[in-house]
Amino acid sequence: MKKIAVLGGGGFIGNHLIKRLKQNIVHIVAVDLKYPEFDKTMADEFIIGDLRNQEFVKKILAIHFDEVYQLAADMGGAGYIFVGENDADIMHNSAQININVAECLKNTKTRVFYSSSACIYPEENQMDAQNPNCAEASAFPANPDSEYGWEKLFSERLYLSYYRNYGLDVRIARFHNIFGPLAAYEGGREKAPAAIVRKVALAKDGDEIEVWGSGYQTRSFLYIDECLEGILRLMESDIIMPINIGSAEMVTINELTAMVIGISGKTLTIKNIDGPVGVNGRCSDNKLIANKLQWQPNFPLHKGMEILYNWVHSKL
Repeated sequence: MKKIAVLGGGGFIGNHLIKRLKQNIVHIVAVDLKYPEFDKTMADEFIIGDLRNQEFVKKILAIHFDEVYQLAADMGGAGYIFVGENDADIMHNSAQININVAECLKNTKTRVFYSSSACIYPEENQMDAQNPNCAEASAFPANPDSEYGWEKLFSERLYLSYYRNYGLDVRIARFHNIFGPLAAYEGGREKAPAAIVRKVALAKDGDEIEVWGSGYQTRSFLYIDECLEGILRLMESDIIMPINIGSAEMVTINELTAMVIGISGKTLTIKNIDGPVGVNGRCSDNKLIANKLQWQPNFPLHKGMEILYNWVHSKL
């Protein structure tokens, strides 16, 4: 039986990934600071612990795993990443986790997946909201717009260095705004889709929905099921280079908000206000993934947002 570790198994993507992996006959050990917030884990073992602690990581990874999925990170939405108050924690916590994991897996035959981010792309490549450049090769010269992006880029380089020097069998994906049920929708770390859905779900007819920034900034959002499909396809491949896993369906934030208002059936208006927004435009460039994996995401954004709205509404 294949043995798998999911680091960050209590998080949104980690919890969904465990469910997907359990469709096969595997033994899964999940590790996190906390259990999943909205659902029971399907992991065979769930270990509570701090992956920033090198001795703890050594103990966990002393057992041979066929695959390790490294999803653990200090992260959140724009209200956490772009305010500047959490930069040191974001850099230190996530980098320490990845240093520990890479060091413990060097010279092993374990295949490790690392979840990077579209936040690594240079800020100047994303100034034109309608024509952002997020092709994988555009990452350098590097100039991410946040410390979160810088740490992700550092950790990509870290894992690739361990691949070159120690034979670490690594796969790296740059995620583009993953969303879906079981994600945080309040508390300050929620991402834009869940935050907008919460605001709309709580609103009454005639209310205004506040949206940070001009609303003309663009993004693409990937439904969780397609993220999982991309991860597993990448892990089955021989692709070492970092690759985008995201949707190519780009919308403005105001368009996304209007979509959610339409799903709700309410009569609401949008009010744009000052707030942290990040780059003007970002959308997954899927040429490389289509070429390398003969696959790319195509799940409609509207359908995914309907599922998310119904789930958040049931929680409120």
